[in-house]
Amino acid sequence: MKKRYDVAAYVWPAYTGSEPRTKMFWPKGMGEWQSVESALSKYPGDTWPRRPLWGYVDEADPEVMEMEINAAADHGVNVFIYDWYWFDGRPFLEQCLDNGFLKAKNRDRMRFYLMWANHDANYTWNKEISDEDSSTVIWKGAVDGAEFDKICQRLIDKYFCQPNYYRIEGKPVFMIYDLENLLSGLGGVENTRRKLLEFKEKCAAAGLGGLHLQLTQWGERVLNLSGVDGGSKPDSAVAPYLGFDSFTNYQFVHFVDIDRDYGEIMAEVPGFWKTWSEKYPIPYFPHISVGWDNNPRYKKFRGGIVKNNTPEAVADALEAARDFLDESDLPVPLVTLNSWNEWTETSYLQPDDRNGWGYLEAVKKVFG
Repeated sequence: MKKRYDVAAYVWPAYTGSEPRTKMFWPKGMGEWQSVESALSKYPGDTWPRRPLWGYVDEADPEVMEMEINAAADHGVNVFIYDWYWFDGRPFLEQCLDNGFLKAKNRDRMRFYLMWANHDANYTWNKEISDEDSSTVIWKGAVDGAEFDKICQRLIDKYFCQPNYYRIEGKPVFMIYDLENLLSGLGGVENTRRKLLEFKEKCAAAGLGGLHLQLTQWGERVLNLSGVDGGSKPDSAVAPYLGFDSFTNYQFVHFVDIDRDYGEIMAEVPGFWKTWSEKYPIPYFPHISVGWDNNPRYKKFRGGIVKNNTPEAVADALEAARDFLDESDLPVPLVTLNSWNEWTETSYLQPDDRNGWGYLEAVKKVFG
């Protein structure tokens, strides 16, 4: 019998116009499809424009998500990791998950979990001004202890209790994207450690068996904790102390030079996996990114582009991740993929008019 793997693809829940606050970035009411639709070629050999074979669908529509769930599951993607946001005292971009995925009739074909994208929100999403003003912060991603308690209760009551929520060793998995923002908002290492322990205790008290905390790793970073707890420490030491149970990555761009050939990138990536697995006292789950080119979010050219990330090259990368899983002693055979639908970062599995179903066929070839 062929071994079963947990192949988890990140979902960027912005391809819907359901939430009024998205209109400040994408006034047409179609979410970030607006930026995809207007993307043009900017340099010789540019692979844009690209267009989705499914069209500019509303991913908060359950019938659309039924189609997407079938496409994913049929090709070996059996977990979605939804980017989840909390800005200005309330959630942001929940509609794709709430109204689309969770109301899909076939949702039992797919498990899901959440990654709290607790980074700041700025004008990168607004193509009309992103070239000149992308760094202006609109909403802070850091939250204080009282706000964190509200977030924890919402997650427990609304999501962790779902029957197809993804678990490791019986515990719901929750990933946190920005460790520095978490520490900044909660007031340093000791306060953050206490709040995360309380979160785990709340999950246990709710009958969930506890909580598996997962960290988004950006490469080995030294966290500046001055003025909070004093000194600086590498995240390999800080994350386990805080109570994180595992870690993975979100994008290759966070830890390697991506402005080159995909094959050159993949010649280095497995070395990072090995180093992190040996250095961290908690499990590392391997990560594969399909590509990187965020020019669709800008009118002017932006450098830093993954080249020759063909479906065949991505299949080779997926084979490396599968081999790593087979050789590792991990609690679950989990690999994370960027992504299901990061169109404006040119890192997606969904079929398009350039590669057809090639990326999904690559997943099926290796993990299906």
